[in-house]
Amino acid sequence: MTTWKAEWPTLVLLAGCYAAWMLATTVLAAWWLPAGVVLAALMAALHASITHEVVHGHPFPGRPRLNAALVWPPLVLVIPYGRFRDTHLAHHNNSVLTDPYDDPESNYLDPETWVRIPAVLRAILRANNTLAGRMLIGPVISQIAFMHCDLRAARAGDGRVLRGWLWHIPALAGVLLWFALVAEMPFWAYAIAAYLAISILKIRTFLEHQAEEHASNRTVIIEDRGPLAWMFLNNNLHVVHHMHPKVPWYGLPGLYFSNRSRYLGRNGGYMYRSYAEVFRRHFLRAKDPVPHPLWQGRRVD
Repeated sequence: MTTWKAEWPTLVLLAGCYAAWMLATTVLAAWWLPAGVVLAALMAALHASITHEVVHGHPFPGRPRLNAALVWPPLVLVIPYGRFRDTHLAHHNNSVLTDPYDDPESNYLDPETWVRIPAVLRAILRANNTLAGRMLIGPVISQIAFMHCDLRAARAGDGRVLRGWLWHIPALAGVLLWFALVAEMPFWAYAIAAYLAISILKIRTFLEHQAEEHASNRTVIIEDRGPLAWMFLNNNLHVVHHMHPKVPWYGLPGLYFSNRSRYLGRNGGYMYRSYAEVFRRHFLRAKDPVPHPLWQGRRVD
């Protein structure tokens, strides 16, 4: 007999996310387009956070195809689910977080690469290492880098990469069909909303990991309990998520605040009190250099 175990908070949240997104692209967009764009952006960002939950086996543990089907529509348009899944799990399985080659979510470059790229590109990447830059131009920079790496892998014969993008075509077609047949929001306006959604997500990823001598000290805690923490499904408690990737989003705060000293000891005190502190300290000032400061060949551990 098959046992079905469902994580109902995630299912309810996902249903509410889709309902609000549909409202944003229809009734709200017809009433006042800017309001529709804002709500659609927020729900697309929330959907991306739920997609992250799905990658880690929620809301139906042990049923990856069913979980994937729940978040199949790519509300941010440009990230295939299969490619996000593969690169994110590779990031989790990497013991050398921040490695510019082996960690697919690293924002650092090999120092030898850094000195070879044009000065204009170096200036753009320096700007991208401020929070303002990450939100403004980060979505473009990361998408170009992501697609460049995938194109190179596909040309080298990586069938998994190619399949990820091919499966993205019907998924994206479903979203486009919604805008062609149902939505009151023009697609150009939704493209802005999707960009804003990725920009919001860049707040979370901006300082999740830092270059540190000890690998355990590379993952952040942001003790925020406000709207952004909810939007990111408590992934701001990032070292807790890395230590317990199978724990659902609503279980992370209890783990952290019941044993705060353990987790801060684990990550060497790499902690911010809130996202307000992150904005105050790094909106216009870079936290890190672009070239990896600890680079010693092909590994950083």
